[in-house]
Amino acid sequence: MNKAFVKESDAADDDEGDTGAPALPAGSKNYLTPAGYAKLEAEFNQLWKVERPKLVETIAWAASNGDRSENGDYLYGKKRLREVDRRIRFLSKRLEHAEVVDPATREDTDQVFFGATVTVADTDGSESTYAIVGVDEADAARGRIAWISPMARALLKAREGDTVVVLTPEGRREVEIVEVRYVALP
Repeated sequence: MNKAFVKESDAADDDEGDTGAPALPAGSKNYLTPAGYAKLEAEFNQLWKVERPKLVETIAWAASNGDRSENGDYLYGKKRLREVDRRIRFLSKRLEHAEVVDPATREDTDQVFFGATVTVADTDGSESTYAIVGVDEADAARGRIAWISPMARALLKAREGDTVVVLTPEGRREVEIVEVRYVALP
């Protein structure tokens, strides 16, 4: 098949588009905990030093087999290589703009900053605990919220005992800050 009929673009892809991570606010740094930075760096190294070389080797082997238009190994390899390269570019940019903040080294304070583990009480008396982490390490199921999330934005700079208002898609929510801790996150 003629390359004119194959939809394949060599144009630069949008690195922020389909990564699953929200974009950082304009002009802000990519704050990360040491564990979050290590995780991103490990993924980058895995893709750059292990997976990408294997893909290049597979693509070269598949290309040497002749007709590339119906060569599944070649076509899949090229597609996967584009995905890996896109993720490598994304991780490279995130690591380049990273500012590592270790919550364990912060002086003991009752004020909420990046890296804090905050226990809040709803008006119904139920308590929840959140760790304020970087955008790339947020995991709501584990109680880790990004510093740009509505809850974290409401909590930042508040102190133990303060009641803050959180504007969520479900509406206005008031929570009282019960405890603020700074511990190393795994």
